[in-house]
Amino acid sequence: MAERSTAAVDVADNSGEQPLTAAADKATTDGAAAGKMVSTHKNTERAGSESTARDAHPPELHSGHKLARRYRLEECVTRLEGFSSWRAVDEKLRRAVGVHLLPADHPRARQVLAAARSAALLGDPRFVQVLDAVEENELVYVVHEWLPDATELTPVLASGPLEPHEAYQLVSQVSQAMAAAHREGLAHLRLNPGSVLRTGTGQYRIRGLAVMAALRGITSEHPQRTDTEAIGALLYAALTQRWPYDSNAHGLSGLPKGVGLIAPDQVRAGVHRGLSELAMRALVNDGATASRQEKPCTTPEELAKAVAAMPRIRPPEPDFTTPPPYPRPSGLRNGGPVPPPVVPPPPLQSRTGRALKWSVSALLIAALGLGSWQLADTLLKDGEKDNPRSQSTGNDAPKTVGGKPIRIKSVKDFDPLGDGSEKADGYHGIRYAYDGNPSTYWSTDYYTSAGFGELKAGVGLILDLGKVQPVGKVEVGFLNDTSAQLMAAPADAATMPMTLSAYSKVAAGRGKVLGLKPDKPTQARYVLVWLTKLSVTESGEFRGRISEIKVTS
Repeated sequence: MAERSTAAVDVADNSGEQPLTAAADKATTDGAAAGKMVSTHKNTERAGSESTARDAHPPELHSGHKLARRYRLEECVTRLEGFSSWRAVDEKLRRAVGVHLLPADHPRARQVLAAARSAALLGDPRFVQVLDAVEENELVYVVHEWLPDATELTPVLASGPLEPHEAYQLVSQVSQAMAAAHREGLAHLRLNPGSVLRTGTGQYRIRGLAVMAALRGITSEHPQRTDTEAIGALLYAALTQRWPYDSNAHGLSGLPKGVGLIAPDQVRAGVHRGLSELAMRALVNDGATASRQEKPCTTPEELAKAVAAMPRIRPPEPDFTTPPPYPRPSGLRNGGPVPPPVVPPPPLQSRTGRALKWSVSALLIAALGLGSWQLADTLLKDGEKDNPRSQSTGNDAPKTVGGKPIRIKSVKDFDPLGDGSEKADGYHGIRYAYDGNPSTYWSTDYYTSAGFGELKAGVGLILDLGKVQPVGKVEVGFLNDTSAQLMAAPADAATMPMTLSAYSKVAAGRGKVLGLKPDKPTQARYVLVWLTKLSVTESGEFRGRISEIKVTS
C-alpha cells in the first residue's frame, strides 16, 4: 500500500532530495502575493519565517474522518511542516482521491488555496487534476486525483536508465505540458522524479503543479528557467541513472564531487547523442555547456521546440522469436524410424462411381441455373415497379440523393458563456476532432458535474464549411455518452458568429455516436456542435471528448 500511495498521491514528500542546484530546501513563508506561483531561481526557499511554519501544527485528524460529509480520510501519507497528505475516498462519486490538509491559520494557507484554484482552471489532462479547494471549519484542504495505476518516475529510474525512445517521450511530453502551463501563468518549481508519473499506456502526468511550491513556500524570480532546468535534470537522470549534481537525491547517486556537470554521453556509454546535448542545453542555466554550443533552452517552450526539431526517435523493433519446431510424435525422437506417409483413399474409379459423380454435377448445375433465373426475374420485376420508364423525355438516369462528404475548412472552439476558450491547442486540442483519425480526440476542460459544474450551459466547436452549402447530416463520435445539439448560423452570415444567439438549433441527440440531421433543409457555412450534458469518464472526471466529426450534404 505504501508503494501504491506514493505512486498515486501528489504527496509532499520529505525524501531528502536536494533542489536542482543542490541548495538546502527549507520550508518558509514565501511572502508572495496570493495566486502568484513564483519562486527563487535554483529552487531555494526564503528563510525568515521558518518558526512560523513550524508552529502551525497539522490538524489532529484520523482515518475515517469526513470532510464536507463527502471525503473520507483513509491513510495519512505524509505529515510535514504543518500540513498533511492523505489517501481518501470520495463517497459521492465512489472513487479514491488524494487530500492535502492544513490549518486555516497556516502562514501559507492563502497561497495554497490560490495555487490550487488556479491549477484547477487549467484542466489539462497531462497534469494530475485538482478536484476541489476549500476552506471550512478552520481547515484548508485541496482534493486531487488519485492514480493507482500510475508509477512514479523514481522507482522507474531506480531500475535502470530509460532507452532512447522512452527518454525522448519523457522530455517531449513534460516540456510540452509545462509550456502549456506557463502560457497560463502557472509554474511548478518542484519538478523531480517524484512529481512525474508514468501511466500504463506510456503517458506521463505531472502532479503538484503550483500547489507543491505553495505548500513548501518555494518562490522564484525566474520560474520558467527553474522548470526548464528541472526538466533537463529529469532527462539527464533518465539517460544516465545519475542525478546531475554532486549530491545523491531521489534514490540516485550524484556526480563525483569536483568534476562539475559533464554531458550524459560522457557519464555512460551508449547514450543517444542528440538527447545528451538536449539535456545540457536545458541545464545550461546551472553552468552546463552544450557540446556543440547550441543556444541554451531557458523556457519550457524553447525546450519543447528543440525536442520537436530533433530527428524522431523510433521505438525499438520487437525482438523476433523463432517459432518452436513442429512437435514430433513422442515415439519418434532420437532418430527413431519414420513411418511411411499416409496415402489418401483412391477416388471412385468404378462405373458406378463415375455415374454418381456425373449425377451430382448435373444436379448442382440445374440448381444453380434455376436459382439464377429466379433471381434475375425478381430483380427485373422490382426494377419495373420502382423505376417506371418515362414516356415523355427518355431521360431515365437515377439522381444521386445526398450523402456527399463536405470538407471541413477549419474548426473554432466556442465558449461564449465561460472564459471564451475551450481547449483550443495542445494535448487533445481541437485539431484532433476532425483529423480523420478516430483514435485521437478533442477534450473539453474538466468539470465537477455533468452540467459543466453549474458554471455554464455548454461549450462547443464551430465548423467552417468554406462556403454556404446544404447540410444534410453531421456525424459526431464521442468517447463517452454526451448530449449535443447541432446549430446553424444564418446562410447570409458574412463572418463566423461568436455569440450563441446567432445560431439556431436544427437537431439534437445523446450517445457515443450521433447522426445529427436537421429537421428541415438547412443551408449554412457555419455550423455549431454544442455540447449540453457531459458524462463521467473512466477516471471519474466530467468531460466531453470528440473523436471525429464528419459532415455530409
